[in-house]
Amino acid sequence: MSPRSSAAVAALVAFALAPLTAQAPVPRFENVQPASGVAFVLANAPTPAKRLIETMPGGFAVFDYDGDGRLDLFFPNGNATPATAKADATFHNRLYRNVGDFRFEDVTESAGLQGRGYAMGAAVADFDNDGHPDLFVPGVAQATLYRNTGQGRFEDVTAKAGITASRWAVAAAWTDIDRDGHLDLFVVNYLDWTDGADRFCGDRLRDLRVYCHPKFYTGLPNQLFRNRGDGTFEDISKASGIAAHVGKGMSAAIVDVDADGRDDVFVTNDGVPNFLFRNVDGKRFEETALLAGVALPGFGKAVSSMGVASGDVNADGRPDLLVTALKGETFPLYVNDGGLMFHDGTHPSRLAGPTGQRSGWGVAVADLDNDGRPDVATANSHVNDRIDQFEASSYVEPNSVLLNRGGTFDDVTTQAGLASATAAHRGLVAADLDADGRLDLVTTSLGGPIEIWKNAGPAGHWLGLRLRGTRSNRDGLGAIVIVGGRRTSVTSAVGYASSLRGTVHVGLGNATTTPVVEIIWPSGVRQRVTVPGIDRVVEVTEPAA
Repeated sequence: MSPRSSAAVAALVAFALAPLTAQAPVPRFENVQPASGVAFVLANAPTPAKRLIETMPGGFAVFDYDGDGRLDLFFPNGNATPATAKADATFHNRLYRNVGDFRFEDVTESAGLQGRGYAMGAAVADFDNDGHPDLFVPGVAQATLYRNTGQGRFEDVTAKAGITASRWAVAAAWTDIDRDGHLDLFVVNYLDWTDGADRFCGDRLRDLRVYCHPKFYTGLPNQLFRNRGDGTFEDISKASGIAAHVGKGMSAAIVDVDADGRDDVFVTNDGVPNFLFRNVDGKRFEETALLAGVALPGFGKAVSSMGVASGDVNADGRPDLLVTALKGETFPLYVNDGGLMFHDGTHPSRLAGPTGQRSGWGVAVADLDNDGRPDVATANSHVNDRIDQFEASSYVEPNSVLLNRGGTFDDVTTQAGLASATAAHRGLVAADLDADGRLDLVTTSLGGPIEIWKNAGPAGHWLGLRLRGTRSNRDGLGAIVIVGGRRTSVTSAVGYASSLRGTVHVGLGNATTTPVVEIIWPSGVRQRVTVPGIDRVVEVTEPAA
């Protein structure tokens, strides 16, 4: 047996035998959308032709666009056709300003974010370091970069910035690949699809047409745009090595998997092996997913990888990766063994049972009960709206919550109050919308209203960290936050084609003493901070020298 195999087996045994701690109370969630003022409905424009684009949208963004300290909601929307112009207001993207107490107001028009074309997801970051979060919206044959003016309005700077669109981009992520203090843009591309090119898939004898499997389409390489720092970007997709790899990308996680101080990029691919682009020197990437053990689950077959979230699920100080997929495939958990090696920890963590019965899209690895351990929330639904005509499965599903009990997970979906709300869920973000220290959940669904799940507790103590870079990028993206030995990677790319720019949330459990926080900034600066108390948000600024 090789040293790697021995290490993987030992890790599997340790993970499986990890002691269960006392069963903490389960947090309860309440859908407060009906009284929230958020009237958005994801208009995916379904047609008898079963255009593949119709079943894929649903990413969104949660961020404080106006700097008032409250998290706002941005929802990209579909369109009647892939044409550049929106057909009518039904298909407008929507921005909702958080006015407090789970109440929101539609500020789309004043913000100038009605959008264009058939949009898929969102990626938020302050790319020009002016203190205002900007917004990138990928979609079908279109891509839009919006600059936040700081006056409550966004301006389309796509052409000026030099951002070009692919045939079909589902997601995107911001990352400072060369640590120059300017955020670069990674775009996740899916399939070479054109309107009218969909073949008939399904059962002709019964005249049941369904959305085709991605195997019938050619994949696309991803794109990487380097930020020059002057408002423009350079397409380095080829020069960096990114364009040499053709996949069927759905989402991306930005995380330093090998702890070398540089951001790497993990890309979920639909029906083909995933990618792990290792950042070699800030200029070049090498694709190492197969050697690292994250291209395929342990059973060796590619799955319908959808969303992805990273987090230190087993408290060993290394970032792990959780991927959502379709029913029967499980949601693979890739456990980081160090040294750019992972093993499949789905079964030992007890995730295989509950996730094997679900089809997942959005996913969050976040501490929902503030006990110091990251939990899992997923947005669920099958991709095929007629799946019940072919097998014993349901198209619409409830979302799910699985609590981390100390290395293994417990499915508490019913106790948490989510089991009765079924829909064609897609995107999911975990964020503290009411600033009470408990993470709430927001999800989208095709053809239906969003869901805003207020976390009513109970929950332990917590700490929120708002990072401000000086030598690093303004958002501090790429920083590592260490509290109590658990490491959190600071990123704005989350789940399925979605984005979150907020505070770094840390659950503290029953702790009553003030924790020491260590931050490793993207510039390489290490900072130790003794915060002035718990159950509060603390702003931390990177030392200037």
